[in-house]
Amino acid sequence: MLRIAVQAKGRLYEETMTMLEESSIKIKSGKRTLLVPASNFPVEILYLRDDDIPQAVASGIADVGIVGENEYVEKNENADLIKRLDFSKCRVSLAIPKAEEYTGPEWFNGKKIATSYPVILQKFLDEKGIKAEIHVITGSVEIAPGIGLADCIFDIVSSGSTLVSNNLKEVEVVLNSEAILIGNPNLSTEKREILSELLFRFDSYKNAEGKKYIILNIPNEKIDAVCQLLPGMKAPTVTPLKKEGWSSLHSVIEEKQFWDIINQLKTLGAEGILVVPIEKMIL
Repeated sequence: MLRIAVQAKGRLYEETMTMLEESSIKIKSGKRTLLVPASNFPVEILYLRDDDIPQAVASGIADVGIVGENEYVEKNENADLIKRLDFSKCRVSLAIPKAEEYTGPEWFNGKKIATSYPVILQKFLDEKGIKAEIHVITGSVEIAPGIGLADCIFDIVSSGSTLVSNNLKEVEVVLNSEAILIGNPNLSTEKREILSELLFRFDSYKNAEGKKYIILNIPNEKIDAVCQLLPGMKAPTVTPLKKEGWSSLHSVIEEKQFWDIINQLKTLGAEGILVVPIEKMIL
């Protein structure tokens, strides 16, 4: 049994559970249950605070964990970064009052900076040769300048709307972060095998994300031109139709590209265009 630590609530929790569900791992939801086994795969889910996950993995309480890269870097625990998961993306940035004129990193000399990430911030300040006072707080860091607790902040930024609502502006991006899978360095052979299968499922889900399967009928003399538009994973599949001079072409396309090329396909004579969702993709 492989124990996975995941965030107990929030956006990262929602996206993690979606990935597990799309990987056909069935977890019964239980708001007051901290440890829940899957019903169809040898894993169990341990729900924790996000900032507790790196230590839990490093100490062996959990075998692996899904956590924001910002927490992994901040805690600096002895856990391996196994895989970047390409969701829950954000950045950890310095922000100052909107009315201030920013002249560069030297602006922070002598300033009081409120943050929940003192380790990352101190490293940045040291690299820039800046002397500033770090005021560690948890919770709503962005309100600190407005109530006179600090001159500026160092915090997570996603859309930036929270900064705007607190009359702040982002001036330095120190760390780009996303959800990552981390692991205990001393996993047994059995647990590494389970992890390998888990990663295979994650990859199959992520490979299919944002892609569609497209089927169309095309005159044979236009096949090469269509293949230039729809390269597929390796090459499109072309099957002759009973109607002489026509073939059926099957390929994979990024969903966001479809509307950009649909008119080109029609101009080339494509007919009977069918676009189908892809649930999993194994490369």
